[in-house]
Amino acid sequence: MTKWLMTERGADSERAPHVARFASVGRSLPQTHLTSSELMASTKHNTHVDLERLTGIQERRVSMGEEDSFTLAVGAARDCLSRWDGDPAAIDLVISCSITKYRDGLSQWLEPPMSVAVASAVGAVNAVPIDVSNACAGTLTGVMVANNWVRRGAARHVLVVSGEYISQLGRNAAGHVHTIASRELASLTLGDAGGAALVERADEGEAGITFTGFTTISEHSRLCLAYPARHDPGARMFTKSRPLQEAAIADVPTVLREVLDSTGLEIEDIAWVIPHQTSARAIRKGMAAVTEVLGGSTREPAVVTVDRYGNTASTTHMVALVEELRAGRPSVGDRIALLALASGIELGVVLFTVDEALAEPLRALGPDQPPLVATAATSEGSGRHGNHD
Repeated sequence: MTKWLMTERGADSERAPHVARFASVGRSLPQTHLTSSELMASTKHNTHVDLERLTGIQERRVSMGEEDSFTLAVGAARDCLSRWDGDPAAIDLVISCSITKYRDGLSQWLEPPMSVAVASAVGAVNAVPIDVSNACAGTLTGVMVANNWVRRGAARHVLVVSGEYISQLGRNAAGHVHTIASRELASLTLGDAGGAALVERADEGEAGITFTGFTTISEHSRLCLAYPARHDPGARMFTKSRPLQEAAIADVPTVLREVLDSTGLEIEDIAWVIPHQTSARAIRKGMAAVTEVLGGSTREPAVVTVDRYGNTASTTHMVALVEELRAGRPSVGDRIALLALASGIELGVVLFTVDEALAEPLRALGPDQPPLVATAATSEGSGRHGNHD
């Protein structure tokens, strides 16, 4: 296993005397619900693939052009800050973690960086803007950077944000997928979303973030690759799904074992695991492997939201965390593991404890509307819209 890049509370506590916590989290979702059956009906070739049965994805949210990476990121940031009692001008650092950087449609804006635009849009006028890119692990990588800055006293308030307008990969794949073995099949699982987290210095005695760490297993780096499309709008992505899943299932238990050993915890000390949302089947297989290796009592295997939102890339953990907190499932004092899996292969873990200030404002909103089925059209410009978050 490659050496961990990590921060944890423990031996270096004298160098890093502070503790960071999640002060607020937020998300932004497009209005349009697109079901798997509708997406598969738009494929050019007769694939005979039952995508919903294969992946567990009933539907995902997609932009029909009214949202892009920037607007989704700003929407999530504003949602996050709406439940924070601070002044955006007090934010010291804004970290943008988007893979896609689309603005005004499918135009990739690299300069000025996305973080500059997001900071300006939310009123973080004194913040240092930073862009971080680490595939689908981007947001949790941003959390690790934020945790470092806060723990060492370099910042008090850090906004971590991402917006992914990534469903165009699925639209492009629909014209090329022939069979279940197609390397573009994974693109059909994608959905659009924004996610954000406000990380700040915790008060004395608060639990906050216990561990952040990442490791790269580079021999698998070419199992998922994306390129600008030659003839289609945006990009195309090519994934060797089975080898990628097998590699992740083999390595995740080892990663978690190392995290538990370094923090002095047991698997029973983690109340909830929120993994990267690829497919329901892959998540269940992965957690079964974790249970086989690490043991533990009978429990819910993992949080699954991919059935409602699809794989929203770097935003999946914040989308799922908001969902669970609104439903009131994690209790105050529960320890949650956010588990990243990204192309690279990049594996990462963020451990934190839920506190009342984070949970209560979201619990007060109540559960989100149940997922709508068969409400979006696959043709351009038509279809019914679901609820906007």
